[in-house]
Amino acid sequence: MTEFSSDEAIERLAASVLDTSLPYAEWSHAAHFAMALWCIRHRADLAEPDGLREVILRLNDAHGTANTDSSGYHHTITIASLAAARAVHDAHDGGEPLPTVLAALLSGPYGKSDWILEYWTPDRLFSVEARRGWVAPDKAPLPF
Repeated sequence: MTEFSSDEAIERLAASVLDTSLPYAEWSHAAHFAMALWCIRHRADLAEPDGLREVILRLNDAHGTANTDSSGYHHTITIASLAAARAVHDAHDGGEPLPTVLAALLSGPYGKSDWILEYWTPDRLFSVEARRGWVAPDKAPLPF
């Protein structure tokens, strides 16, 4: 996780997401969570479902990723991931550097890119309804 080992690196990531210059290959699982934590800490307006939706839609457009019923932005995954990031963030002292919080997040259960399948069945999670809006988990309630 050396790519986000400083607050400055996370700040650069956030700036490149916001101005849509982040290369597609760098929009990794860790980058998604680093961006979520940065928004929670520095841009509360973007740490809300509709704020982050607009950011991701713009980035996908810049990457040439179509935002459709089967690709691109996925609202349920975004909201669940934002809630997971907020839970880990809030469990740490607000003054801890974001790389420390991110390392804690990624070393826990959310560090696996398939963590969300502990709570949703694939059919429900990858439905058009879940992609477009919030759909509650159908396997187990979220722990936060």
